[in-house]
Amino acid sequence: MRLGQDGDRREGDKQGRDRGADWNGDRDKQTGEQPHTALPASVADPGPPTPFPPKGGASPPLFPRFSRRRRRPDAGAGARGAAGTGGAGGAAGAVGLLLGVGALQVLGRLGAVLGLEGLGALGFGVLGGTGGAGRSGALGALGALGALGVLGALLALLPPPAPAETFSAMLSVRAALGAERRLLRRLRSYLRDESSRLRLLRRFYEKVQALHQDPEASVDNPLLAFSLIKRLHSDWPNVIYNDEATRNTQELHAGLREMEQELPGAEDLEGAARALMRLQDVYALSVKGLASGVFQRAGQPPLYSPGRRVPLSADDCFHVGKVAYDTGDYYHSIVWLEEAVRLFRLSYGSWNLEDRSSLEDALDHLAFSYFMAGNISHALSLSREFLRYDPRNQRVSRNVAKYKKLLETGTGTGTRPLQRPNSTLLQSRDAYEELCQRPRAQAAPEQLLHLGCSYETNGSPFLLLQPAKKEMVRTQPHVALYHDFITDAEAETIKGLAGPWLQRSVVASGEKQQKAEYRISKSAWLKDTADPVVQALERRMAALTGLDLWPPYAEHLQVVNYGLGGHYEPHFDHATSMKSPLYRMKSGNRIATIMIYLSAVEAGGSTAFIYANFSVPVVKNAALFWWNLRRNGNGDGDTLHAGCPVLAGDKWVANKWIHEHGQEFRRPCSADPQD
Repeated sequence: MRLGQDGDRREGDKQGRDRGADWNGDRDKQTGEQPHTALPASVADPGPPTPFPPKGGASPPLFPRFSRRRRRPDAGAGARGAAGTGGAGGAAGAVGLLLGVGALQVLGRLGAVLGLEGLGALGFGVLGGTGGAGRSGALGALGALGALGVLGALLALLPPPAPAETFSAMLSVRAALGAERRLLRRLRSYLRDESSRLRLLRRFYEKVQALHQDPEASVDNPLLAFSLIKRLHSDWPNVIYNDEATRNTQELHAGLREMEQELPGAEDLEGAARALMRLQDVYALSVKGLASGVFQRAGQPPLYSPGRRVPLSADDCFHVGKVAYDTGDYYHSIVWLEEAVRLFRLSYGSWNLEDRSSLEDALDHLAFSYFMAGNISHALSLSREFLRYDPRNQRVSRNVAKYKKLLETGTGTGTRPLQRPNSTLLQSRDAYEELCQRPRAQAAPEQLLHLGCSYETNGSPFLLLQPAKKEMVRTQPHVALYHDFITDAEAETIKGLAGPWLQRSVVASGEKQQKAEYRISKSAWLKDTADPVVQALERRMAALTGLDLWPPYAEHLQVVNYGLGGHYEPHFDHATSMKSPLYRMKSGNRIATIMIYLSAVEAGGSTAFIYANFSVPVVKNAALFWWNLRRNGNGDGDTLHAGCPVLAGDKWVANKWIHEHGQEFRRPCSADPQD
């Protein structure tokens, strides 16, 4: 049976971890960090978010926009509007093209699928009307139009397509790469057409220029005089008003509009920017290093060395900082906007066609970020630099005056430095990030005697000829890694089956499901009937564990593809509350988890067990197994685990959650009530 929730999201201290929490994934609501206290908002904010309310009668802040000196019109906005508001018209136009018999057949089948007898009869009835010679006139056409009207109404009721959410799965990112290749082909065609047009234009220019430079070419010659008059009367207007350039541009615009629905949206850009900030935080990466294409911590060797170093532009850094700025996260906005300012200064005077921001934009937002951080003197310095480039900007001029006054009076200069925000209220953040940063921790000496590698058959004839390669990772909690559990071909088959059905992964919030910043991935569910490979894998997992995997004693196989910086912060797989939707299966709690690594990654992506203080790196084709419940049925708090952010690579896993009912004689209770 499929469940839409993947585990409990719960944090707490050791004493409180078994106390139970609502299935909404609540953590103990203490962040360990208090939000920064805002200064009086009499200074003009360069843009969103909504300004803090003015205090003490101060004038409300003003909101400038991005500098428009270099900005191009947003052609995509018009296309998006057309796609959004003209969807019904587009559907009607498409239906109009199907006015023949084929459309009516589709209509009849749609009625049959939906169980609408009237609709099915209408479709096939009109078909009958069009087939008879005596009824093929206006009556047949009228019936067809009526049928199409009903179909159009049904199409209008269909929900709009879900956002692409490119950033939340690497499969979608790779699809976006294909979209850009198609755009490149469009641009190449445009450049070829424009080059041809410009060659003809240059030939005309050189011909006329040669006549003007030739001392022997005199209008005394009646032929040359005629040519001059003709050129001025018709040739020059034809050249100047030639609409070939417009046609070429329109074709390029049309190509973009055709792909509009495939392109990442604003949510994707924001998600991608947050992914970079997540990698910066979890792996303690230098922003300056990231901007230059280096994944390195201070004083440490690089965590990842790409074959080709790709630096970020000033405009790239500005957009990352702007995402942080828009949510009031000045801790991150300062470091990214600082890097944007540095890069803009280096290239000032030159401009890239694709850039949407400028040095002035970066200075403006960075100044206000420093103001909110309490560093008024630096905010003043940056604002003065801004005025050197744009001395007529009244808003920034007023800010300079207010900064001076604040410094003279000493107002708001005693605030403490900004601390890194903890938006997901993660208590064990430091332990989690430390486990993500370092390789697998050394086991305690008392556990070393019980760890090792072995070939296992688990008493199953299924494994006699090819025993499982077991590596005992920890005894408490019981965690084992089975190497070469699946083949490359099986892994590729499973990924191929799941790919078309991937949807944004959700978490449980009460009895509802919702997206969450602390889980970035897409997932799909595969029944064992989906393919013989899935059936074989189910039999292998049953033989390995000795447990009953038939529904409802186990859930369907869940396949997960992590996204850009994809992760899943600390959570339990088992439910910690009797109100959990897991119990709707009537098969008890999740007793065990099997997680199969379907791919390798270049860096990051480890599975970290927080309280047990160890992490397991991604091992391609291996299966990680652990018990979620003790033998007495209580949850094992040491199984609190997380999927570390993927620093580089494409991480795929397959999860199998096994429930406690049906396992009574396969994993019986212990004589020790504490076990």
